[in-house]
Amino acid sequence: MAGPFTVESLSPHRVLGVDENDELIDALKDGRGDYAARQSFPQMILENLKTAGVQQAHKEDRIAFTALTPWPGNLVCAEGRYVEGSEPSPTGRGQGEGGVGRRAAIFIGPEFGTVQRADLVAAAREAGDAGFDVLIACAFNYEAHATEFAKLGRIPVLKARMNADLHMAEDLKNTGKGNLFVIFGEPDIDLLTEKDGKLRVKVKGIDVFKPQLGVVEKSETDELACWFIDTDYNEESFFVRHAYFLGANDPYSALKTTLKAEINADAWATLHSDTSRPFEKPKSGRIAVKVINHLGDEVMKVFRV
Repeated sequence: MAGPFTVESLSPHRVLGVDENDELIDALKDGRGDYAARQSFPQMILENLKTAGVQQAHKEDRIAFTALTPWPGNLVCAEGRYVEGSEPSPTGRGQGEGGVGRRAAIFIGPEFGTVQRADLVAAAREAGDAGFDVLIACAFNYEAHATEFAKLGRIPVLKARMNADLHMAEDLKNTGKGNLFVIFGEPDIDLLTEKDGKLRVKVKGIDVFKPQLGVVEKSETDELACWFIDTDYNEESFFVRHAYFLGANDPYSALKTTLKAEINADAWATLHSDTSRPFEKPKSGRIAVKVINHLGDEVMKVFRV
């Protein structure tokens, strides 16, 4: 806590009911067995995952599971099956007929917490030992260095960010229409050094997993909505010091409409770019780049300079 700011969070602990004498309430004895019978967090995630599938920027790249069953692993908790090499279904819900069946290992992160790079490495090693074709990690948050880990041996690691609405699973209708699990591919970023020693950042695109082909392909910057740079990252908080906007549509026109004002075209030209303006080397020795797609999902990469 600093100054007028407060930090609030949800408790990671489940609370057991007690009576006026501070004794534990026996839910079954008191006729409240429905509390004990409620789904666990992993069960709830798997049910929603089976219905909603895993969404990406394009609907045709959606991973729809033909089956999703529990798996008795240490970190891998379920086995998902999907079809690779088939055309998208006419209904828009996954792939159509044909293709090859693939097995996906499902790793679910904590209900309240962040997935570390070491967690992904251990889960990918377990998936490889069990003969899975791909690891799909589902979590609310990933640490910055987890984005650097995209493959272990032959096992691709797909990081799906879970929608915060899943915290309200009891009140959430499981229709499969929401973007509950979204994979944001690995951004391709270059760090450029100018002759005077200053730095520039260039965003070249983003890597997207194609379930129809079973490969990771690079898409253009049109898939990105905006990106930001913290030119002196302190490893605690991200401070936007540079902001840039991309996209296939005309974001300049949309911005004028939203602000209901004219925008200086020359100033906008410096913001509508995939290459940053030059900046001094950071005192902290690190910079951070945050990239956001059109679905509102984000990924951050940290560079030592």
